[in-house]
Amino acid sequence: MLRSARLVALSLAGAFLAAHATHEKAQLGMNPIRRVVSLLQSMQKKVTEEGAKEKELYEKFMCYCKTGTLDLKNSIGLADGKQPQIASALEAAEAQKSQLEKDLKEHKASVADAKKTIAKATALRNKEAAAFAKESADTKTNIAALGKAIAAIEGGSTASFLQSSTAVGALEQLTMNLDMSNADRDMLSAFLSQGQTSASPSNVIVGILKQMKETMEKDLAEITAAEKEAIKTFDALVAAKKKEVDSNTQAIESKLKRLGEAGIEIVKLKEDMDDTGKTLAEDKKLLAALEKGCGTK
Repeated sequence: MLRSARLVALSLAGAFLAAHATHEKAQLGMNPIRRVVSLLQSMQKKVTEEGAKEKELYEKFMCYCKTGTLDLKNSIGLADGKQPQIASALEAAEAQKSQLEKDLKEHKASVADAKKTIAKATALRNKEAAAFAKESADTKTNIAALGKAIAAIEGGSTASFLQSSTAVGALEQLTMNLDMSNADRDMLSAFLSQGQTSASPSNVIVGILKQMKETMEKDLAEITAAEKEAIKTFDALVAAKKKEVDSNTQAIESKLKRLGEAGIEIVKLKEDMDDTGKTLAEDKKLLAALEKGCGTK
């Protein structure tokens, strides 16, 4: 309506000016008419300028309709394509986080089991070492006692040897505990209790004592070898379990870091998904309004 009114005004002003052109030349000295003409000329110029401005604004608006619509459609297309990508990345990040949590639980359990195994093995090793220490000490003491007895008898000092209650008591205990024939046990018991009055020759007694000593030395060698093997096995077990602890500990540290990074990534992806959804909704709303507004022009 405004544009039509301006066009009418321009037409009227033009007609008026044309009708009075001659009269103006004839009546140059009439100031009121000149003022009216000047006013009409000014009005014509103003209306013309406003029409040009309106045309410029209209052209700019239509340009905006075209470019704005295109920009919004591009933005909507990008958002539509971005949402599935974000959803896929979010799913992958959450799956990774879940797997890391599972791995960490397993690594921690492995560390606990390895430490528990080391503790049990150490307790058993200490117990075995204590038992070995006692058995080897007793065996060495008995071997030493047998050696003294053999040396005393062979050296003709049987009487003085038998007067030693400690030495005799140790041999009597061995006679009861060691695995030997009943005949040998009886002869040795009689010798220790009767001394020189024993019916058994001294060389027979020495032979029995030497056999006992050899048996005990063999037993000592066997338990010593077994102890060394037990120590070797224990050391290997502990070394393997410590290596397992170290490996799992490093994995825990690494995966804890990755778990934190995955958590941050998930937060960012969720924020990006939310922002993209909001932007998409706003762009669609703005596009609908723009298309409606541009369609009425």
